Amino acid sequence: MTDASHVTAPVTDPVTGSPTTTIDPAEAAHFGTLAAEWWDPKGSSAMLHRLNPVRLGFVREMVDRHFGSDRTERRPLAGKRALDVGCGAGLLTEPLARMGAAATGLDAAPENIAAAQVHAAGQGLAIDYRAGSVETLGGDERFDLVCSMEVVEHVSDPAAFVAGLARALAPGGLMLLSTPNRTALSRLALITVGEGLGQIPRGTHDWSKFLQPAELEALLAGAGLTVVETRGLSFDPMKGFILSNDIRMDYLMAVVAA
Repeated sequence: MTDASHVTAPVTDPVTGSPTTTIDPAEAAHFGTLAAEWWDPKGSSAMLHRLNPVRLGFVREMVDRHFGSDRTERRPLAGKRALDVGCGAGLLTEPLARMGAAATGLDAAPENIAAAQVHAAGQGLAIDYRAGSVETLGGDERFDLVCSMEVVEHVSDPAAFVAGLARALAPGGLMLLSTPNRTALSRLALITVGEGLGQIPRGTHDWSKFLQPAELEALLAGAGLTVVETRGLSFDPMKGFILSNDIRMDYLMAVVAA
């Protein structure tokens, strides 16, 4: 295990002394334009709606395994703090809150945060939504569960971003990540087909920024973290998106302090 004394301090601007950010302004602007349709299962975020049940299955399985909860418990995160980094309009954050967590959602696009706040209020959910980057979190803020799904491939400095996630993780906590793999299959599925046929908004992905599992694992190790589970997210023509051992298109990782 680790504690705050072993976690790399946030990188600060040498002139202002303020934390630097890994937000890519162009990426934030792109996703901000999608805010109004984020909760529309047939809108520009339709692919996320199809992916979300599979991601939630992985989240629940890893939460039960790590924290010792039973799969029949309705609120396995009761009494715990959860952070969703790159939360968009809250597709994952709201389920975390329903699982009992004191949930915080963080996103680079203020438009997404505004949409998330409106939707959560309509659902009667109290969620702490904030616009900004993980590097700007308070130095003493720690979370039992840190999630960041399909985000690391969009930041300006993946190593600094991972270090920021590590700082936010409480001792004994669990981190869950997902991201596309940099393979010929991911280029074909996500960009050539997904973006080419309009299933994913054009410009969403830059294949050169995708991280292979070994590359992400090295960044995590550099931040004092270790991977305890890697699972693939693949597409079955009969079932749709499923968890599998095939990590060629997209993969999920469960991570703990080394």
